[in-house]
Amino acid sequence: MKTNTRILISIGFLSIALNAIIVLSKNSESGSDSYVLSCGAQIEGTDTNGRQWIPDSKLVTPSGVSMNATALHQDPSLPSQVPYMTARIFTSESTYNFSVLSKKRLWLRLHFYPSSYSDLDPTEAYFSVIANGFTLLNNFSASITAEALTQAYIIKEFSLLPVLNGALTINFKPSTQQNGSYAFVNGIEIIPMPDIFQPASLVGSSGQTIDVQASSVQTMFRLNVGGQYIPTTSDSGLSRTWYDDSPYMFGAAYGTSSEAGKNLSIDYPPNVPEYIAPRSVYRTARSMGTSSRTNQNYNLTWVFEVDPNFTYVVRFHFCELQLAKINERVFDIFLNNQTAQHNADVIAWAGATGVPVYKDFATHVNDNNGDKELWVALHPAVSSKPEYYDAMLNGLEIFKVNDTNGNLAGPNPVPSKMRQEDEAEAADSSSSGLRYEAIGGIAGGVAGGAAGFVVVAAVCFVVYQKKKRKESGEEFSPANNWLPLYVSSCTSTFSNRSTNSSPLSNLASLCRHFSLAEIKQGSKNFDESQVVGVGGFGKVYKGTIDGVIKVAMKRSNPYSAQGVNEFQTEIELLSKLRHKHLVSLIGFCVEGGEMILVYDYMSNGTLREHLYGSSNPPLSWQKRLEICIGAARGLHYLHTGVNYAIIHRDVKTTNILLDENWEAKVSDFGLSKQGPSLNQSHVSTMVKGSFGYLDPEYFRRQRLTEKSDVYSFGVVLFEVLCARPALDDSLPKEQVNLADWVIYCLKKGTLEEIIDPNLKGTINAECFKKFAETAEKCLNDHGVDRPSMGDVLWNLEYALQLNENPESARTFAEGNVNNDYGSEFTTISIEEESSASEITDDLNTTPVFSQLVNPKGR
Repeated sequence: MKTNTRILISIGFLSIALNAIIVLSKNSESGSDSYVLSCGAQIEGTDTNGRQWIPDSKLVTPSGVSMNATALHQDPSLPSQVPYMTARIFTSESTYNFSVLSKKRLWLRLHFYPSSYSDLDPTEAYFSVIANGFTLLNNFSASITAEALTQAYIIKEFSLLPVLNGALTINFKPSTQQNGSYAFVNGIEIIPMPDIFQPASLVGSSGQTIDVQASSVQTMFRLNVGGQYIPTTSDSGLSRTWYDDSPYMFGAAYGTSSEAGKNLSIDYPPNVPEYIAPRSVYRTARSMGTSSRTNQNYNLTWVFEVDPNFTYVVRFHFCELQLAKINERVFDIFLNNQTAQHNADVIAWAGATGVPVYKDFATHVNDNNGDKELWVALHPAVSSKPEYYDAMLNGLEIFKVNDTNGNLAGPNPVPSKMRQEDEAEAADSSSSGLRYEAIGGIAGGVAGGAAGFVVVAAVCFVVYQKKKRKESGEEFSPANNWLPLYVSSCTSTFSNRSTNSSPLSNLASLCRHFSLAEIKQGSKNFDESQVVGVGGFGKVYKGTIDGVIKVAMKRSNPYSAQGVNEFQTEIELLSKLRHKHLVSLIGFCVEGGEMILVYDYMSNGTLREHLYGSSNPPLSWQKRLEICIGAARGLHYLHTGVNYAIIHRDVKTTNILLDENWEAKVSDFGLSKQGPSLNQSHVSTMVKGSFGYLDPEYFRRQRLTEKSDVYSFGVVLFEVLCARPALDDSLPKEQVNLADWVIYCLKKGTLEEIIDPNLKGTINAECFKKFAETAEKCLNDHGVDRPSMGDVLWNLEYALQLNENPESARTFAEGNVNNDYGSEFTTISIEEESSASEITDDLNTTPVFSQLVNPKGR
């Protein structure tokens, strides 16, 4: 592994966290109450939550041999440089001694960013961490954990028993099982906390309880059920992080989410302290839905991956937001198919609407048949005959309890089978560029939990998208409210050899093969003045071929987000597809370590460049509609116009190009995949694409369909309407994700308030309504509820006609006017499936409703 010069700066270690707002300074007599330490740092720093981190060397000096180090590379998904870009490296067993408050439980959070430090290989870091006799980590590999959980960084959170003598020791010990092992840590938080635990009933053992108060625990999952991500600064004083629950839900039945009305206040009863969970957790909920018959036939279920042979405490947070009487909503609670609670009635427990209550249950997960899952399920208590057959939940926490040996350490996780298969497929190519993948069903530790499926919350946030923005020079500060994603990398390039020896030489039969000399001549030897864009694949140069033909040359960066597989996919697809609204591939070059694609030159650049972030004049509404229609035609052709459906998988405004006549052309087919066959409902594959545009159903379940493109296109439509990015972490939390924000505004009837100011007063009211309705339907959570691309296209063309000539458009759509082919049209509901029409460049169609003339299937 190539590395830069070793950076060695000795500094003390261990970053100890501050209460969400304050960092208490060290008192020379009693020691500090809290620590928030940036390990290996030389100066104080502030993270994106506004929390101040102190260099560890200013407060604590570890024993043993250690050194300061700085990460050689910054992953785009890091929420902040502080504390992750500096680290304390231990090459021998070392111990930190902290003066802490006695008789108080302690939050201990350890932050790890497995990157290259000096000349150290991150894969060689195996170590154990022991705190006051409790083994927290054993033979731990942050690199393996991050890869398996698809995270760039890891946070481990523990709640430690009170230290009676006021002295907390934390020991870092490099593994003796691996040659050259070392230990490291980037940040440490130590925060006094109230005792939030109580005896928990052991499920399946009548009358037996687990004394959690006498145990140390590890936080595995902390979820805001039915709600959004809650950062540490919005917690109720304990600096916790709460995540979206949807990635953990089993199957397609994940009920409905709801939020308390503005007039409903959340009032904590005397037996529920306000710090137990923030009000924002209790103000949102997930329930089963309004159909009693449907609800009786399924469970509301969450599934979590956990370490076997441990006892887990599961905390349920409840707050009734709608009903006010006993026996209106009664349900049963199950843990791993065992009944934890019969006839749960939140109103009976709380006494009124808007009153929080929580319940703890314990269960032991054995290693039977390799079982490593914990199932949580709710089902209506039919035998109680409640008024509504329904169940609901507001928040969920899962804690691992130490075993009898004082151990909390589990094994290093193993990458999912799907991930391994995908990487094996990638390995078939002899060389590969860096690959940034967003993995659906992402496993991750919530608030430092070990294994489990995690998203992006909403979000959530964001390797592929961020890297592309970073490379393109767009401003994108680290998002503190999106989940981290692991960056899998394999850096290798072609050796200098001729095309005949290249693994891609067989592609020369598909389209024109350019020599490197031709490419260099046409691009003026890759002169920077010729660069017209930068994307995930690399830089795009304006150039010429044969001395006169203007082209765009997309040159692979050896550190790009795409590799040989994407390069080959693009060539194979575009050499076979020809359509007015698909970018045309002219040829390619594979020579001298280069991978270059050559396309027709699109003089007006990307659609995004004409919406925001540039000095280009704003597009008119008419022109925006026409561009959307052109892109929809290209996507509709991919889905229906060939012998098999092609799913683009990366539909976004930077992949919609505009030629000199402002015709839209869909581009970048490196991630495209053949759609399901006639006897399949979907294609199972790892999630790839750009955050902000990803189909949430595809993200959760790795099930790809044409409707995944429809969702992404719905985001594009609202991006066109609002002239803002799909993700913008500079905005307030609720506005960061465009899809979530527009849905909220649509429900509130305030969509017109957030559209591009340049468009206000220029859109026909009926056109606006049809456009918004079409885009909204594209964003349905369930793919089956989304329109086909043919429906989207028809409705956009109808919207265009409404904008130009409302009366004529209505008459035409109602079927009173025949088109040139004698076919009559009736208004097609957005919910209906239209027949697929085969599209070719030479089809003589009318410009109005052109894609549904003479419809026929594949």
